[in-house]
Amino acid sequence: MNRRKIFFTILFLPLLLCAMPGYYEPWGKDAGLQRPEEKVEKEKSLLVKAAEKVILFHQNIISPVDGPRSHFRPTSSRYMLLAMRKHGFFKGYIMGCDRLLRENDDPWLYRTIAIDDKLYKYDPVP
Repeated sequence: MNRRKIFFTILFLPLLLCAMPGYYEPWGKDAGLQRPEEKVEKEKSLLVKAAEKVILFHQNIISPVDGPRSHFRPTSSRYMLLAMRKHGFFKGYIMGCDRLLRENDDPWLYRTIAIDDKLYKYDPVP
């Protein structure tokens, strides 16, 4: 009996030392508990970088002097910035211009959120 234990120890010890646990996809009731996907940011084009500088200048220098006027959340300048980062310069620019054309007091059919007891139209970047 003692020889068997020594034999199996000698046989399986190198396998146990070299074995590494692998990642197995969850299944059953744990299927929803998957690892979050890592976000890989793609390289921004030169046009997106230039537009970011202009939009950030507007947000940090002009808007504090002029005052907040947007009826949307996120604001129209933030929306255009996020759209350009997500969809690229041309599509983001078109989406931002469309958003600026809809910037008014009209009670359109948008979801609304209350911030500091004031209702804002909620329209995030798709």
